[in-house]
Amino acid sequence: MNRNACWKSCIGLLSSLLALAGCTSLTDLDPGTVKQIYGERYSAVVEREAVEVGLGQDAVQPEKEYLVGANDILYVNVKGHPELSSPGIMVGGTNKVSGSRVDGLGRVHLPIAGSVAVAGMTIEQVTTHIQNVFRTYLQDPWVVVEISEYRSKPLYLLGQFNAPGTYYMDRAYSLMEGLALGNGLKDIANLRAARIIRNGKTIPVDIYRLLQEGDQSQNTWLTANDVIFVPDDKNQNVFVFGAVKKAGPVVMPNGRLTLAQALASADLNEGSARPTHVRIIRSLSPTRGELLVLDLAQILRGEALPFPLSEGDVVYVPRNGVGSWNLAIQEILPSLQAISSLLQPFVQIKVLTD
Repeated sequence: MNRNACWKSCIGLLSSLLALAGCTSLTDLDPGTVKQIYGERYSAVVEREAVEVGLGQDAVQPEKEYLVGANDILYVNVKGHPELSSPGIMVGGTNKVSGSRVDGLGRVHLPIAGSVAVAGMTIEQVTTHIQNVFRTYLQDPWVVVEISEYRSKPLYLLGQFNAPGTYYMDRAYSLMEGLALGNGLKDIANLRAARIIRNGKTIPVDIYRLLQEGDQSQNTWLTANDVIFVPDDKNQNVFVFGAVKKAGPVVMPNGRLTLAQALASADLNEGSARPTHVRIIRSLSPTRGELLVLDLAQILRGEALPFPLSEGDVVYVPRNGVGSWNLAIQEILPSLQAISSLLQPFVQIKVLTD
């Protein structure tokens, strides 16, 4: 039997032994006896680096006043001249409201005056601007502008909300206020994996700490087109890449799986695995994680405890000659990008956006 076949046999045997371990009898100890069986020296962890990520440039400041934008519906009333006021339009195919929709170029179309640029202005500024436009046609026009429908700043609540859907912000909203729009969360909501997606990328905000621990530092301001996604807790996986034949997700039965079991499921590659430097990217929250290096050989020799994996762990078994985090991430990056929606928020932030 060659060395690599031996590794595979050992991994399979160890997984079987672990499954049978629960059936073995234990020696009884006297009541009150405390016996430490294992210490740090029985851990297979060779390196452990704590990593924390912050909002940085993703932080936004709230608008002091609402700024008009595309798709908002403005009602323009020119006193004494109903023919110059906004006509009625259909919204949602069934509801008719009085107003003019701001188009994609930020313009509102008015009788006689034509297209008037209004995007990025407050209502007071829009009123003054339109009043000045009508001075060309009227002497001292009296103009009143109101927002009939707020439609330019959508917020998308997806996943395990009681009332998921698209909501429109009529002012600056904090994360807590945005979450409240969803009318609470379902029992199967996985808050530890909840995330905010902004401009196509996950931002480092810990919704679990905000809701469960009251950490107001996580109560960030929201911006138009933010997506708040709360997944369920039904499917728990780890991800194995590198010197394996079946790279990708590995299911955690009942939420439990050891490193040896995961590698047995992924089928370690013959002739290329470097089991003394297995690397794991672990997500503790959307803002905190760990980079771990483990010596699987110690576990297989019985010199270290079986290493339990956590939901969302990314396991990388390096090939010969691959010995740094940069090289490891460079190799698995295309695979992670392909399954980015399945990854934990911390992994998305640290690996896919760094």
